[in-house]
Amino acid sequence: MSESSIQYNDVARTDPQTLVRWITDQQRKTVAGADGSLSVLLSSISVACKFVASAVGKAALAGLLGLAGSSNVQGEDQKKLDILANEVFSNMLAKSGQCSALVSEENDDLVVVEEAYRGPYCVVMDPLDGSSNIDCGVSIGTIFGIYRAQPGSSGCLEDVLRPGKEMVAAGYCMYGNNCCMVLSIGSGTNIFTLDPSIGEFVLTSANIQIPSKGSIYSINEGNEKFWQSEVSRYVRECKYPSDGPPKSLRYVGSMVADVHRTILYGGLFLYPADSKTTSGKLRLLYECFPMAYLVEQAGGLATTGTQRILDIVPTQIHERRPIFLGSKEDVHRVEVLHDHC
Repeated sequence: MSESSIQYNDVARTDPQTLVRWITDQQRKTVAGADGSLSVLLSSISVACKFVASAVGKAALAGLLGLAGSSNVQGEDQKKLDILANEVFSNMLAKSGQCSALVSEENDDLVVVEEAYRGPYCVVMDPLDGSSNIDCGVSIGTIFGIYRAQPGSSGCLEDVLRPGKEMVAAGYCMYGNNCCMVLSIGSGTNIFTLDPSIGEFVLTSANIQIPSKGSIYSINEGNEKFWQSEVSRYVRECKYPSDGPPKSLRYVGSMVADVHRTILYGGLFLYPADSKTTSGKLRLLYECFPMAYLVEQAGGLATTGTQRILDIVPTQIHERRPIFLGSKEDVHRVEVLHDHC
């Protein structure tokens, strides 16, 4: 085969830009004296993602569908896969040697890692977001954010009760028709797709950018009777614009799936506070922060309507907030409506 006949895909197969290789390259370029510890941590996360992806794919055959008969700290019924995912991620992170503390949606309190395994980072996570959709085959995922522990800390609440802008990395892994990880370490947002032929996440989209304005809005319209006036007005503008075609409604009910579409196609994802959930429903630390980090790194915005999400200082690990994220122009319109309503 002549050199001129070699196509891009052939090069990608023989010289794949794997997740660990990419992280190592990025650290070498941007972080003076990088020791590779973040690479090790993210490698452990990627192994846990592969495990969960496999479990999701064979859940029906392995008897992993349905409820586990227990509930988490939020009082939500736990699925069997919720518990499995939490155990897998907790074990992988705690034994990685790079983590001093863990926060999970499924655990009541912060978990401090055994002293012999402690490392320089703290991880906050929703091990299996969208688990209410597991049994019907909808895309679900894992959401995570990473902080560097404060100097001298052996793992405590103060390490994670910090603004999202202090995270050093964030990402999610989506389990659907393929398994992909969307990741940022503070220098853009990138997509890695699991190549089952080699068992590795491979870079498939680098430095993705959200369109400045989108044609899609994503919200649970079943809650319309509880909405605040500014949310009702925004949705009405989407349906009945003063100029141009109306926006399309797309809502899966799995944050990972809905945000993934928003990052790729633009538009706005909304999960507002309302008269039923006055503080919002999504968890700030391990849902809103990581997604806002990724969206901003891709050129979008994320807000509560009145405040940038990443500027908020959390006061408890399971704190909830409203969130509007996506294309800049769409987010700006929501902020204007909040200012005037």
